[in-house]
Amino acid sequence: MRLFLTGATGFIGSRIADELKRSGHQVIGLARSAESAERLRAAGIEVQRGTIDDPDTLLPAMEKADAVIHTAFDHDFSRFVANCEKDRQVITTLSTALEGSERPLIITSGTGMGDQENGQPATEAIFNLSHPNPRIASELAGQAALEKGVDVRVVRLPQVHDTRRQGLISYYIQLCREKGAAAWIDEGTNCWSAAHVDDVARLYCAVLEKGTRGERYHAVAEEAISSRAIAGAVAAGMALPTFSVSREEAAAWFGWFAAFATLDLRASGVWTQKRLGWQPTGSGLLDDLNAMNYNEIPH
Repeated sequence: MRLFLTGATGFIGSRIADELKRSGHQVIGLARSAESAERLRAAGIEVQRGTIDDPDTLLPAMEKADAVIHTAFDHDFSRFVANCEKDRQVITTLSTALEGSERPLIITSGTGMGDQENGQPATEAIFNLSHPNPRIASELAGQAALEKGVDVRVVRLPQVHDTRRQGLISYYIQLCREKGAAAWIDEGTNCWSAAHVDDVARLYCAVLEKGTRGERYHAVAEEAISSRAIAGAVAAGMALPTFSVSREEAAAWFGWFAAFATLDLRASGVWTQKRLGWQPTGSGLLDDLNAMNYNEIPH
């Protein structure tokens, strides 16, 4: 199969590209710069020059692809709402190009979209249309495409990690360095789910090969890791003190990150594992936080 992969040079996308090639697929990768294009060519990947800031630049690759995996996202979380709206526009453009065909479009969202807001882990069966997370824009665009007959499948991500990056926690680490301490909110009992990046890459391939139109999949290996445990691991790795911040003080201490630090993002991936036979085998989030070299993180 010939795949068009956005985000092909990114943290997750580059691992997906490797997994696709190992499975015998051909990959067309999106590159927004000459440097990215050269990296893709060196890896044996066909290049489509373009950018998600101008979705029409993605269309030439669509004409050559048997399926599309969309992982590109602007990770400036200080502009999260605007970037989620940008993602909606990209998904709308991609799905419009696929109307009338049976070619799959695999899009990316967050596990929070499956939150029932009852204290239970988010699940694949739920699409919470009232969820306040702006990332809902991605799934709303996917849902609109589904209603037009497009084969849309959704991969919802937790905190995706290795010993270099850990999703939103990478931004938390930068904040801890700036503040000279690692904090959690109140008792630190709110939890986040997680999965190793290599397991996540394998899941995208499983969704391509075994997935079904309209289904949502959770790339979750670990269901609930407390914010206090995360802060403790970061503090140990950076030799920083720890303390609790009240919810009222969160905005002052965490800045824009407070909107994420207050969330409980526990999620289940049990259904996905059974449905696709996906068995995560990578290291856990705390293990990777304990093993990483914090001196190598860019200041």
